[in-house]
Amino acid sequence: MNDEELRERMNLEMETMSINRLTEVGNLAVSLGLIAGHGFHGGKYEILKRGQIILLPVNEAETYLEQLIKTVTEA
Repeated sequence: MNDEELRERMNLEMETMSINRLTEVGNLAVSLGLIAGHGFHGGKYEILKRGQIILLPVNEAETYLEQLIKTVTEA
């Protein structure tokens, strides 16, 4: 395996870890009743919340969901 292949494999593994984390955070938000659903749509991450559809880049979606969860877990 050359350097480029190794770099690509590492990038893919990091992306997979990020997606797994986002899925976990999204599922927690659903279980807390904060959102109705979540998933990928059109290259962005879609969050369904009280009649709203929120489309965000992956990193922003994770931050958004974490902040949403924080509002109810720190109260």
